Amino acid sequence: MVRELSQEAVIIGAGVIGLAIARELHRRGLTRITILDSGKAGREASFAAAGMLAVQAETDETGEFFDLCRAARDVYPDFAADIQAETGIDIELDRAGTIYLAFNDSDIRELSHRYEWQRRAGLQVERLSARETCKLEPFVSPDVRESLLFPDDWQVENRRLLAALERSAARNGLVVEENRRVDRLIVKNGRAIGVETPVGKIYSQRVVLAAGAWTSLIGVEGIEIPTVRPVRGQILAFQTAKRLFSHVVYSPRGYIVPRADGRILAGATVEEVGYANEMTPAGIDFVATNAFEISPALSGLPIAERCSGLRPRTTDGLPLIGTFPQVENLFIATAHYRNGILLAPLTAQLTAEMIVGNGVPELLKGFGPNRF
Repeated sequence: MVRELSQEAVIIGAGVIGLAIARELHRRGLTRITILDSGKAGREASFAAAGMLAVQAETDETGEFFDLCRAARDVYPDFAADIQAETGIDIELDRAGTIYLAFNDSDIRELSHRYEWQRRAGLQVERLSARETCKLEPFVSPDVRESLLFPDDWQVENRRLLAALERSAARNGLVVEENRRVDRLIVKNGRAIGVETPVGKIYSQRVVLAAGAWTSLIGVEGIEIPTVRPVRGQILAFQTAKRLFSHVVYSPRGYIVPRADGRILAGATVEEVGYANEMTPAGIDFVATNAFEISPALSGLPIAERCSGLRPRTTDGLPLIGTFPQVENLFIATAHYRNGILLAPLTAQLTAEMIVGNGVPELLKGFGPNRF
């Protein structure tokens, strides 16, 4: 006999996705929630992110993934206001927009393609000349040839977002256990009933897999979870005395993200190196070179921080959110890859709806594990 299921939900992973799901489940009436993390809460990929809500700059066409990203961006204003009211933490939602630069003929072709499909889709996008671009952002390189302005691509301070979610969990009495690795899920009679860790078992009415790049390391009896691979991203932060840029600025090779405190984040590498989460001279050089192409002025600034994270990616590059027909009460929300911050609030809302409403929302039907 299995002893009484003591928790209403156990969430594996205390990154931005897991913490956001816990908050949403609590808002829907669940109170006994435990979030487990093999390391420190919110200190993996979520911490090393740049916080861009870059729907139009990072997607290449309309479709199910674009619709999910667009819906995710649209919930952010209300989400930012709600979590500030709850926790007192301003997550610094910046709605100034994003500029995408072209420096050569290949870049111009890419921008032209992006401009045309987005115009056809009825999205807000403006094409700017080199002069207009430099007037809008005087510190971009004078070598820029043209740009696109995406007024609806925003940014958020991801570390303040994590701090707000952690404060929300603490104030609501949710349990966050750090350095608590989950080895396998406990499945009995086709139902997930808990998790097994090196120091004991935790039984629960529901289990949520939100372990990011570590998802594939967790054993699950009776089902095969699609592979989630770690992809390292290295970023830099330059320090300025005052804010030099008004917008997030992209090129086809990199990006810079200005923060309210004067930092300018620059990124990012895309490296499949297993679980080697470390900065490298080659990675630093790659990021710096692409940042200096966007703005040579950055080359004279001190580097305030070097940071790397392991982003979770499936073989098709799309999120893994849904249920397993073979196992009841088991849910998965992971593999958000480069869009974890963007997708976190909506993923949390839809996952919580799926858990308490006993149905997969329409927006998620293309992202379940059975697509593999």
